[in-house]
Amino acid sequence: RATMLTKFESKSARVKGLAFHPVRPWVAASLHNGVIQLWDYRVGTVIDRFEEHEGPVRGVDFHLHEPLIVSGGDDYKIKVWDYKLRRCLFTLLGHLDYIRTVQFHPNATQYPWILSASDDQTLRLWDFQNRSCLSVLTGHNHYVMCAAFHPSEDLIVSASLDQTVRVWDTTGLRKKQMGGGAGMDAGMPGGAMMDANGMPRPTGAQQAALNVQAELFGTNDVVVKYVLEGHDRGVNWAAFHPTLPLLASAADDRQVKLWRMSETKAWEVDTLRGHANNVSCCLFHPKHDLVVSNSEDRSIRVWDVSKRVGVQTFRREGDRFWILAAHRSQNLLAAGHDSGMIVFKLERERPASAHGPANKLYYVRGRELFCHDYAKATGGASGVDVPIASLRRVGQQAQTDGIGSAPRFLSYNQHNPSEGNVLVCSETDGGTYELVTFSLTNASGSVTDGKRGSCMGPAVFLGRNRFAVLDRQQRQIVIKNLNNETTKRVQPPYPNVDALLDGGTAGRILLRADDRAILFEVQSRRVLGEITAPKIKSVVWSPDGSKVALLCKYGIVIADRQLEQLCSISDTVRIKSGAWDVSPSGGTSSQLFIYTTLHHVKYCLPSGDTGTIRTLDNPLYAQRVVKDQLFCLDREARARVISIDTTEARFKLALATKRYGQVMKMVRHSRLCGRAIVAYLQSKGFPEVALHFVREPRTRFRLALACGNIEAAMECAFTLEQAAGEGKEANREVWGQLGSEALRQGNHQVVEMSYQRTKDFDRLSFLYLLTGDTEKLRKMLKISNMRQDIMGRYHNALLLGDAAERVKVLEESGNLPLAYISAKIHGLEEDAERIKVAIETQEGSVEGLLEKVDSGARRSGCLLQPPTPIVRENNWPTLPVQKTTLEDLEAAEAERGGGDYDEDTGVEAEADTGAATAWDDDEDFGDAGAGGADDDIDFGDDDMGDDWGDDLDDLGMDFGEDKAEKVDDMAGLSDMGDATGAFKMPTAGKPPAGCWAANSSHAADHIAAGAASSAMQLLNRQIAASDFMVLKNSMLGSYLGATVSLPGLPGSGSLVVPLMRNDGSGHPGSDSLPRTSLKMKHLVTGLRMGYKYFQGGKFNDAKVSFAKVLADVPMVVADSKAEANEIKEMVEICREYITAVRIKAAMSAVATDPVRSNELSAYFTHCNLQPVHLLLALRSAMGTAFKHKNFIVAASFARRLLELPDMNSERNADLRVKATKVLQKSEQMARNEHQLNYNENAAFAIDCKDFAPIYAGEAAVKCSYCGSQYKDESTRNKICITCGFCAAGVDTIGLVTGA
Repeated sequence: RATMLTKFESKSARVKGLAFHPVRPWVAASLHNGVIQLWDYRVGTVIDRFEEHEGPVRGVDFHLHEPLIVSGGDDYKIKVWDYKLRRCLFTLLGHLDYIRTVQFHPNATQYPWILSASDDQTLRLWDFQNRSCLSVLTGHNHYVMCAAFHPSEDLIVSASLDQTVRVWDTTGLRKKQMGGGAGMDAGMPGGAMMDANGMPRPTGAQQAALNVQAELFGTNDVVVKYVLEGHDRGVNWAAFHPTLPLLASAADDRQVKLWRMSETKAWEVDTLRGHANNVSCCLFHPKHDLVVSNSEDRSIRVWDVSKRVGVQTFRREGDRFWILAAHRSQNLLAAGHDSGMIVFKLERERPASAHGPANKLYYVRGRELFCHDYAKATGGASGVDVPIASLRRVGQQAQTDGIGSAPRFLSYNQHNPSEGNVLVCSETDGGTYELVTFSLTNASGSVTDGKRGSCMGPAVFLGRNRFAVLDRQQRQIVIKNLNNETTKRVQPPYPNVDALLDGGTAGRILLRADDRAILFEVQSRRVLGEITAPKIKSVVWSPDGSKVALLCKYGIVIADRQLEQLCSISDTVRIKSGAWDVSPSGGTSSQLFIYTTLHHVKYCLPSGDTGTIRTLDNPLYAQRVVKDQLFCLDREARARVISIDTTEARFKLALATKRYGQVMKMVRHSRLCGRAIVAYLQSKGFPEVALHFVREPRTRFRLALACGNIEAAMECAFTLEQAAGEGKEANREVWGQLGSEALRQGNHQVVEMSYQRTKDFDRLSFLYLLTGDTEKLRKMLKISNMRQDIMGRYHNALLLGDAAERVKVLEESGNLPLAYISAKIHGLEEDAERIKVAIETQEGSVEGLLEKVDSGARRSGCLLQPPTPIVRENNWPTLPVQKTTLEDLEAAEAERGGGDYDEDTGVEAEADTGAATAWDDDEDFGDAGAGGADDDIDFGDDDMGDDWGDDLDDLGMDFGEDKAEKVDDMAGLSDMGDATGAFKMPTAGKPPAGCWAANSSHAADHIAAGAASSAMQLLNRQIAASDFMVLKNSMLGSYLGATVSLPGLPGSGSLVVPLMRNDGSGHPGSDSLPRTSLKMKHLVTGLRMGYKYFQGGKFNDAKVSFAKVLADVPMVVADSKAEANEIKEMVEICREYITAVRIKAAMSAVATDPVRSNELSAYFTHCNLQPVHLLLALRSAMGTAFKHKNFIVAASFARRLLELPDMNSERNADLRVKATKVLQKSEQMARNEHQLNYNENAAFAIDCKDFAPIYAGEAAVKCSYCGSQYKDESTRNKICITCGFCAAGVDTIGLVTGA
């Protein structure tokens, strides 16, 4: 049983009919439920559904040239559909029972015929242009199951349940039908009225009579040529060979028979047996000498016509097969079954190929291994083919040219410069390889082969004389020498590895496991990198070995040589192949990846940018890219070269790598245009570049606004205004957008013009108020008066502070009470009297009007006058900005005569100015080391070249900032198309908070900048902090204490002023650091409080104080090294005192246990306490030990107590006497009553969980912040009990105290 290469699978009702579209990737499926589905099998979607049939639809076919589909079903109807109009055009009626198959004539443009077969025991030929029946073919005496035209001759084959296959000759019908057509086409007089013999054509009534005669008795236009008898049961299907005089038939006797035809007779050639149930369909493969049949035994079988043996069997559990279809031009088959259909191939069509040294490509065509030399390319040819060796067939299918035995993978040994080694792998018998060795000087001369073996997937070369294969059974990596002898077996790091792929350099391989690739070093058995990539098919390394493209089924992942992902792209159709650019100049080598899909050539850049270059008629497999030429192989393994235009890709690459000279040259001389490239430039922040070559005024206007070029935007606005057909509303929108941008830049002259053109009088008045232009504000008052705009007059009068005018407006608008109040408040007594008279005349009253105004407001009120502007210049002041790199290049080119930018010169200049980057690139050393090393002496392959260098390469990232990135060459990019040197707003400076986070590695500085996430990351990395709720208060204090808020002017927000700790001698600029709210003195205060509580026996309060100091320490920045040491010492003090307090609490809990209480009191004395506190601990421990008759430890505590310096003071005289007596008594007794877990003579640390000694040399889990130790391994990665917020057992750098 073989594995089917399924390209598409659908789920639906039972599929009874199938047809491929001749050109498009479509397949039509007619279903048992009466629906016809139109599928795009390339992307797996339903394009359309046709649902007019009643009952099952058993036959369907596409017209070769027109957008037509024909279908026939159990409703006795033949329907012709237009899939563009998505409707049925007409229905052909005539059959009296189920219609089994329908087919357009293969040359339907010349012969507009449809052939149908029916259960009414007849075949019918229809003219679908005239929508009439041409002929009824009678002769079968049972259901006619199938009928088909011959691809090129005037023949029809039909199969029936009467156990016969009939071949019909349609020559007479063709001559009869096309004779009249020829006369008409030739323009003969009266051609429409004459038949082929020159006789008059029948009239309408006569034609109707002839149709009736044809219905009743048939016609003699189509005659039976052969009747083939041989099947024992009903025949379900018959099919012609596309070129040879052969027939195949499938029947219910479970047999497939082959028949041969001559001019006079037909006979049975052979019978193909193997199916276990009715054979429902069979056909000849259009490209191979094969017969494909399917059956109700749930299998598809493939037979070799020449050898007449079965070569493949595909089985499907649970579904019977009913129908087969073959694509006319592609190697595709479709099969319909009970629950849907499948589109599949019999074998892969990708030619096995591998890159050789220099300009050589090795590939397999047929059973021959060829070397293609690109260096000898002349004219339009891609190079010269040199045959190397013939490959022998191996395995079970060695006797046939059958399916699946062709080589699948090819691998060339790039590490061996002295001879050629090629590994040819195929999937025969589960996977085999063959090693072919030949001379590089005389390739077709001395060839050594015969070294074969089994493997899984591709085999790859590891070095000059070693290669690796994957063992099928044990899934081990087997290393072999060139004599095919096993030298080593290596277990892969993951058990589910299913393929080996090229690792890029000697000694390395890529392992494919599930949906990921693993970079594995065989010698040291190390995993160097890992990356996720679903359904990896192959890998392509760049020429310099710095990048690798992983080609997946529906996407590409590009990574560096350590397998760190650079970009990932996905596609809707399958990826076929890919190749890196190897152009010697232009800067695209190893930077541009070209890949092909089923119908397109596309590109991908390491930055993730993609695009389509051109379409393809047929799939091609890319092998090599040089400038604008793509060298590839087609499916017949013929080398081809096609032209591609990579201008867009090179432009994007130059922009990404900041090669501005090349950008300028391409903008001037390349045909770069289109919305896509403009949108790309805008999305990448380069609207100025797009502005340089866009001429369409609306697009240019948008780009000018995007880059702040007011002059260019004004020019476009005028153009749009003058353009015919521009609406008034559109003009308002354009000028409104221009006004907004001009206002943002402070160019109030352009703002004024914009508001005037849009007649935005309210905004115009406010602009004049802000600029202090009272003259124009008075004009605005006159304009509003002329426009009879009451509100406009009032607003302008209000802005001018003209109280009399406001009273006048209120009076004229009929608001007499308001006018009276306004006049009285502003002291306009005459106006007030006049208005009072007018109010009283209208039988009103002014009494109580002024009482409605708040008296307090009246006393504090004042007349509003226009404010005095701060600046009375033309436009608001701005800072001068430097020209951008592109403008500098433009100016430089103008000075030297406008010469073109030379790419090579530009590269050299970049190398001179960026000398530092040259030191980072150690890839040449790695390659040289790999190439010059002898593989017999294995020094771990290229460790010295790659791993040492990579550590240094990555330092820039580890420091968090790259000094080279401080200068952003593109930040000030301005318009290239405007040579007037127009002003442009400077780039905004970096806020202090941004500088703080960039300048410091201390968490306090990051939290002060508001970067809580990076602060927590720093604490986690440095001290393994995990529970940040404990640190919440100190972190919030650091954040709030780094700024001060000052009240602003009335109506404006408060000003937030950053407080900096390094601004004593002047503003530090971008090197500023925040002032922290927590200082060393706060820690000292907390420590003293803890001592005080401890001395007084308030142990819980003491513990809280010491814990608060521990939580505050990470937020304190030390000013000096001495202060940093003191802070670290404080952490240790807090740890010792918190442990002592916890031991004291444990002593209270076990007071009734003499052993444990003695042990705890002993451990208590080993906490590193202040002498005054140690005195208390020793006194307590001495008393406990003496009371429980543990005299040895009691004597020890007494001695230590007497050695303390404080014991000599008068204050401790009584204690000194008591200790002396205890010592004497203990020395006399000299025994311990209990066995204690305590050794005073050995140094030990205290387990902070179980309170037991951890002696020197014993394993312990340690907190990287406070230093607490735990013997229990289960505490690893758990929160430390002492500090309460760090994870124990994590190895970190420790507390960072300085910025």
